[in-house]
Amino acid sequence: MAPTQGVKSITTNVGWSVLSKTATFGLKFVTVPILARLLTPEDFGSVAVALTVVQFLAMIGGAGLTSALIVDRDGDLDTVHTVFWSNLAMAVAMALILFFGADVLATMMGAPNSAGLLRIMALLIPLQLTADVAYSLLAREMNFSKDAILSTVSEVTAALVALGLALLGFGVWALVVQLFSSAAIRLFGLYAITRYAPRLVIRPARILPLLRYSSGLMGSEMANFVTFQAPMVVIARILGLADAGAYSAANRFASIPNQVVLSAVMGVLFPAFSLMGDDRKRRSEALMFSTQAMTVVLAPAMFGLWAVAEPAMLVLFGPQWAYAWPVLGLLSLSKAIITPCSTFIPYLKGTGHSRVLFWSAVLRAIATTAAIAGGAYYGSLVDAMIGLCIVNAVTLVGYSWAVFRVDKIPFFWGLLTSSRSMITSFIMAIGVRVFLHTFSAQLTSPYLQVLAGAAVGAVLYAILFLLTEMRLIRKIVDLVRRRRGRPATEPSSA
Repeated sequence: MAPTQGVKSITTNVGWSVLSKTATFGLKFVTVPILARLLTPEDFGSVAVALTVVQFLAMIGGAGLTSALIVDRDGDLDTVHTVFWSNLAMAVAMALILFFGADVLATMMGAPNSAGLLRIMALLIPLQLTADVAYSLLAREMNFSKDAILSTVSEVTAALVALGLALLGFGVWALVVQLFSSAAIRLFGLYAITRYAPRLVIRPARILPLLRYSSGLMGSEMANFVTFQAPMVVIARILGLADAGAYSAANRFASIPNQVVLSAVMGVLFPAFSLMGDDRKRRSEALMFSTQAMTVVLAPAMFGLWAVAEPAMLVLFGPQWAYAWPVLGLLSLSKAIITPCSTFIPYLKGTGHSRVLFWSAVLRAIATTAAIAGGAYYGSLVDAMIGLCIVNAVTLVGYSWAVFRVDKIPFFWGLLTSSRSMITSFIMAIGVRVFLHTFSAQLTSPYLQVLAGAAVGAVLYAILFLLTEMRLIRKIVDLVRRRRGRPATEPSSA
């Protein structure tokens, strides 16, 4: 029988995943700006566009089968073997389509000179899809400690290799080798950890129930893919590779907090919510607690980066990227606005509400693509980023309404509870910007501006957090006390 999952179990696994992402955070914090100084915006743009195509074809090839395998905890090894061979067959097919259609696809994406990169990067698809099968075995057992160690090793090694090649003058190939290094280490590591050995067993009857589940997710996953990757394609086609590279570099850095926290949390929450079944009380408690916790962590980081974006761009990326500081600031703002929604996708996915997930994702994808395209066509890259911020504000309200309705949580109470830390973070960021403007004559160095802004922001947010989140603090304290075998100070509420 599958283990019962609650807040305690979720936080244990989230802790391991966040530890893994945090271990790579410091290195990425350094390597992304260094790579940006060594490479050109066109290099970043070319690889980003090519990777978008690869990820899209890999998503189609996987057909959501590994996600279905995580939910299907009673499936035997014959089912796993069948998924492996199905994934491998589709991966090879997608790789061949990409290899022979590279010229056409590169032109469609607005980067005709990237056809050669596409042919080489086609090999990433089999590496990704075959690794996903082994990962699903770890995920459905909630064994994230081993995956955390492997993720740290693969990301750190790949980043160091890329940095070394960039320093040696290999240019765009440094980014390509980084992708292959990370994928290859992850592939072999996962199979070594799980000790899974594929056998030539194909049982089509075993895969049909998985397809019924995965087909409901495919539409929403494709829509989410469009939401996150459409900006790159639209910018490349309308504004060119230089602006696409500026967007890619700024987005890479602005996404680091999300990579550290969200990627870890979403990987754990999806199987955790799927285990809770119809236990609405425990599910609601886990949903609200995880949403509040993620907002408390992510919102101040993203709003803080928005507040110091101008000096941060000079400090991190150098003078050649200084013109793109509004892009970094607006990207950070757009991600800050959406932080309360960080747990909604794994919640809807894990609880089987594929229809709500699908329509929410489709509407968001359409709105995001339209806003980016309109801003880029009639204005500039900055206008496109402003459009993204507006769409994310609307998405926050829409997603919250959909999820709270599914879980029967009062909408206004749920929205206020989940967004409270976002509001206080925004107030903190405004205070930082006012401070930097007031003391601009004294803070002449961008390094001083970043350090002073971070210090002032930390103090302001700490004060606001203590004033507004005492109930959450008590929940966290009670959770820690229960984990140590001590009685809670008071019953925790949802």
